[in-house]
Amino acid sequence: MVEILAENLSGKRVMGDDGAEIGELYNITMDLKTGELYDLVVDPSENVSADFDVDERGHYLVPISNVQAVKDHIVVRR
Repeated sequence: MVEILAENLSGKRVMGDDGAEIGELYNITMDLKTGELYDLVVDPSENVSADFDVDERGHYLVPISNVQAVKDHIVVRR
C-alpha cells in the first residue's frame, strides 16, 4: 500500500471516473479513535452536479470507498 500524506492531498482536484471535474478537496472526515477514513469533503466546481450527500456548507461528501486513484488529481466513482 502506498502512503500519501494528508498535507499532499489538500487542494487536489477531484475528478469523476467519467472525466468530469467535481471540485477541489476541502477536507477528509475520519474516526479519531480508529483512524478509519469516512468521506472526502469536496468544494464543488461551479455548474457541476453529482449524486453525493451534501453537508450544511454545500460540500459534497464522497465516500472513501468511491476513491479509485490518487495521483495528480483524485479520481472517484460517480
